[in-house]
Amino acid sequence: MRKLAIAVSVVLSLMGAHAVLADQHKAGGGPVKGEISQAVETQATVMAIDQKKRMVTLKSPEGNESTFQVDKRVRNLPQVKVGDVIQFAYVQHVAWQVRKPGEGAASSDVQTEGVTVRSQSGERPAGGVGQRVTFAATIEAIDLEKGTVTLKGPRGNSETIKARNPANLKKAKVGDVLDITYTEAVGIKVVAAPK
Repeated sequence: MRKLAIAVSVVLSLMGAHAVLADQHKAGGGPVKGEISQAVETQATVMAIDQKKRMVTLKSPEGNESTFQVDKRVRNLPQVKVGDVIQFAYVQHVAWQVRKPGEGAASSDVQTEGVTVRSQSGERPAGGVGQRVTFAATIEAIDLEKGTVTLKGPRGNSETIKARNPANLKKAKVGDVLDITYTEAVGIKVVAAPK
């Protein structure tokens, strides 16, 4: 849970508008594993705000304007002023590792944990939500020619997927277990208008 809370905090600290895609694979004779991360960030400027009706008009970097009604759960709306910048960030991360059957935890469960954070009363609005899902899938088939692997999930469903690194398929065997962790987080924070 601590790692997930840290991930949400990192999302809240991101700035700018860009996307990043990273793909890492372990080299050498260790276990076959890898991870893929993607972060998308953007921002919008507050153009108008009606505190009584809880309506906010935002302008995107491309110049598009949209008006939204802000939910009453956003407790710090009075701190938002025209000209403030709203920063948004979204992060996805998938980590995986192949293990031999019988090694490690033998759970067939899907484990899910989530976290929600938000600013204290009186602070500029900020918050985030994140979720991590962990499960194990069994390798049912490997097709080296096509670069695909068929996985059987914890609920008995099978899925054939294309390997991002087909060389890793040679290091795995039918019956091996693939531990997968999927994490996603979204964050938003308000930054004071530039002076």
